[in-house]
Amino acid sequence: MNEIREPYKLSNKVRNKTLVSLSVYNVGQEKCAPGKQWGPGVRDHYLITYVLSGKGTYTVYRPAPKIYHVTAGDVFLVFPETEVAYRADREDPWEYQWVGFAGSDAAAMIDSTNFAPDHLVLHTGEHPTHGHAGKSRELGPELSRRLSLINEAFGPSFRDSVEMTGQLYLALSLFMHRTSAEGIPVNEERANVRKACSYIDSHYSYAISIEDVARYAGVSRSTLYRQFLHCLGQSPKQYLEDFRMHRACLLLRETSLSVGAVSTSLGYSNQLYFSRAFRRHTGQTPTEYRNGAEKD
Repeated sequence: MNEIREPYKLSNKVRNKTLVSLSVYNVGQEKCAPGKQWGPGVRDHYLITYVLSGKGTYTVYRPAPKIYHVTAGDVFLVFPETEVAYRADREDPWEYQWVGFAGSDAAAMIDSTNFAPDHLVLHTGEHPTHGHAGKSRELGPELSRRLSLINEAFGPSFRDSVEMTGQLYLALSLFMHRTSAEGIPVNEERANVRKACSYIDSHYSYAISIEDVARYAGVSRSTLYRQFLHCLGQSPKQYLEDFRMHRACLLLRETSLSVGAVSTSLGYSNQLYFSRAFRRHTGQTPTEYRNGAEKD
């Protein structure tokens, strides 16, 4: 007979992020109440969540809403500045561990795993990772152990930060074993798209062109176009506009910035062009959208 656990939450948030290359932002474990939901919302960091038991749904809203059904043994990734929501099942709510992190090494490390904008959930039971002396270990339990060690290392000192980051590097290395030692190739097309998305996500506020994005990804504009269509079902130009429109909605809802300031903050040099793009995307002008959000 399965043990029934009451809902609980153990969460540690790091206030002083002293390490630039890779830093833990938060870590914890939770047994959710039935139907408990986070979001829709965005994070300013990566978030890896490992499901210990139960099930739930993970929804990603860009480029188009997609719902993942996640169950025990699965791990899912949230990319920074990506609108998502996740909800515990009402009949069998999940229990999970998580770690949030960012830093100059973070994107490169994620790029070395099998995670991608179109591949956000991994099934850990299918691919064991290697332990010491050539012994095989299941990825799930080993990942759980590393996440627990990050939690145990939590503290305010510089030494604590170093220990947490050290355990995080080891946790991320488990996914690299999965893509290399276990013979799962890193998809070059997916890696190019991921690199391009990363560039857009961090440079959308500048007047960037698709040529700039393609140059950063190391491919031609036409190649990047084909790869985006195959992986995401939309062009790089549409991805950039969708990303800016999601940010525009957030700024119009959550800030008092003028429409002109919002336009400039999103990399548009022409406010009229921004307003037309926003209306094309939402069916409303920026002012109409803001007035409607204020009424809600």
